Amino acid sequence: MDRAREAGIGARVLLGSGIVRPYSPAVLARLLGTVRAWGTGPAGGFASLALREPVRVGILDERGSLTYGELHRRSNALARALHTRGVGEGDGIALMCRNHRGFVEATVAAAKLGADVLYLNTAFAGPQLVDVLEREQPTVVVHDEEFTGLLADAEAGTRVLAWTDSTDLADDVLTLDGLIASGAGDDLDPPGRHGRIVILTSGTTGTPKGAPRNEAGIDAAISLLSRMPLRYGWRTHIAAPLFHTWGFAHLALAMLLGSTVVLKRRFEPEEALRLTAEEDCDSLVVIPVMLQRILGLSEDVLGRYDLPRLKVVAASGSALPGDLAVDWMDHFGDNLYNIYGSTEVAYASIATPVDLREAPSSAGKPPWATVVKILDDDGHELPHGEAGRIFVGNNLLFEGYTGGGHKDMVDGLMSTGDVGRFGDDGRLYVEGRDDEMIVSGGENVFPKEVEDCLARHPAVVEVAAVGVDDDEYGKRLQAYVVLKDGTDVSADDLRDWVRENLARYKVPREIVLLDELPRNATGKVLKRELGKEEGA
Repeated sequence: MDRAREAGIGARVLLGSGIVRPYSPAVLARLLGTVRAWGTGPAGGFASLALREPVRVGILDERGSLTYGELHRRSNALARALHTRGVGEGDGIALMCRNHRGFVEATVAAAKLGADVLYLNTAFAGPQLVDVLEREQPTVVVHDEEFTGLLADAEAGTRVLAWTDSTDLADDVLTLDGLIASGAGDDLDPPGRHGRIVILTSGTTGTPKGAPRNEAGIDAAISLLSRMPLRYGWRTHIAAPLFHTWGFAHLALAMLLGSTVVLKRRFEPEEALRLTAEEDCDSLVVIPVMLQRILGLSEDVLGRYDLPRLKVVAASGSALPGDLAVDWMDHFGDNLYNIYGSTEVAYASIATPVDLREAPSSAGKPPWATVVKILDDDGHELPHGEAGRIFVGNNLLFEGYTGGGHKDMVDGLMSTGDVGRFGDDGRLYVEGRDDEMIVSGGENVFPKEVEDCLARHPAVVEVAAVGVDDDEYGKRLQAYVVLKDGTDVSADDLRDWVRENLARYKVPREIVLLDELPRNATGKVLKRELGKEEGA
């Protein structure tokens, strides 16, 4: 695509979404000055919202609402208080918080100081926390009270409690509310550098890596909005964790779209539906396992929520298994958008409702200003239909891990770590992780194909497959399946199901029935945990 056409599409997206709006000359001058001084990250983004929409409700959580004007003043006060405790430009603030106002306030305050923010996964175990914090060395750790025990052995700087349920905290315990009350809310001077956001990889194997990002600017928004029709002033329930790339992306979008962000600390399937309905949300941000859990509710419960106002359900973080996309749209309408990408490359492709109806297993097509190529092991591009490694080029690629190292690069394109192909329909099809492929009977086999097959069985709730040794084929997949309550299906029945639908060498050597699959807080299955009981 030539640059003139690309620019034209970008302008249409900005106008159509309502990001470009008419303002008085005085307001426009102040907005431009704010962006020049503070940048396009959380500091400048939320400060500009305080100028544009000071009385609009910006955050709605379990403690009530905050307008964008209130958020601006509170984050100013918090920034001052953190500065008196040693936080300055280039320092690090680690956050281990669930979805609530404290996460947002700490993020914005850090940005106003030119500090970097490290988001910690709320499902981390103690040893992971110790390793990550020892590597990153933050000056301050902001965390919810519930994580105090997990952080006990971690060497870190000042501790500040974000969300607290206790009413008898010791006098020397620092809290976000206490720090905010101690500082002045008037405007600060901008720092000499813009802070970075450091998001950790999902951590399904080993210690998670830190993937830092500078301010993405307007390109990140145009990329998403070119294939996902979010609009200015919508109310959006971000159910996905804010510490994850996908949840944070929609918090960042709120800065441009003037959204009211509806938050809940913990995801519960029916509660997510209730909150989306009662708060008149126009969009819902999820990870795929959340869709699975919602659709696992009884028909009686699902029938209470038709969600007529819901226009966009934005899913990302892992593949949509089986017929999940179609099942969702059959219940709630054609409002599902699935985004394929990674912490390192951001957005590679977006599947719209049309894509998901016509090709439910596809990842859709690349968005604006994004190049996706399928390369062989020598870095040569493969024709449509042939599978190879997926490489992505856009303006959103990360800069390298904080502990050193990088993703593979070829001619400016970055590897996603997945294998896939482009179909004749122009859509991207992701076949699986390049390190999960096994060779069974001389044929390449990916777990995803077998997982999708089993997921389509009417008795199956969720499934995961891993490679194991096999005397006949060299390697076979072993599957772990969670069944719907009350179903009477055996492992042999499920093996017969796969045998009827896939080639013989793709039939799992064994199917193990579990009560649930081990997952991290972003919904990804922890495959390293599977088979430990059997010694597989």
